[in-house]
Amino acid sequence: MSPSTGTAELPVAHGLEELTRLMERRRGLYVRWSRGPGVDLGRTSSVDELTGVRMPGLSANPLDVEDWWGDRSLLLWAARRLYDYAHLPHEKGPGVRPWVLAGRERGRGPDNEPLVAEVEPLCWIDDAVIDEARAQVAAQEHAWGPLRRGGS
Repeated sequence: MSPSTGTAELPVAHGLEELTRLMERRRGLYVRWSRGPGVDLGRTSSVDELTGVRMPGLSANPLDVEDWWGDRSLLLWAARRLYDYAHLPHEKGPGVRPWVLAGRERGRGPDNEPLVAEVEPLCWIDDAVIDEARAQVAAQEHAWGPLRRGGS
């Protein structure tokens, strides 16, 4: 899987193992849940939904493994990073899906998420990868739920 200059030809990661191979080869990767680089690259910034403030980059979630993870499964790390935000397509509406990008972190958003600029789209993430991520998380000893906001 190699990056593409046009977003229409953007490759697709069809399996969790394919995604982890990309993560092994390259650091500084992020996953973004949106309508895709064709929409996002024209804006190059996200907007805080609460205040309407423009932020200095696209909000994304890091895929890089933290040192404290040690030699644990990279597959499980990737699964958890995807699973935690798998609710976003339902909440954000039609056409929202995950894609992998590289870029330079320019700051943090209000949820402490990286704000990424100088974005290089690398690949879409197929729905089957999200299904694999759900299965990986469900197979763990302890229960875990995706990150969701809920008010009381």
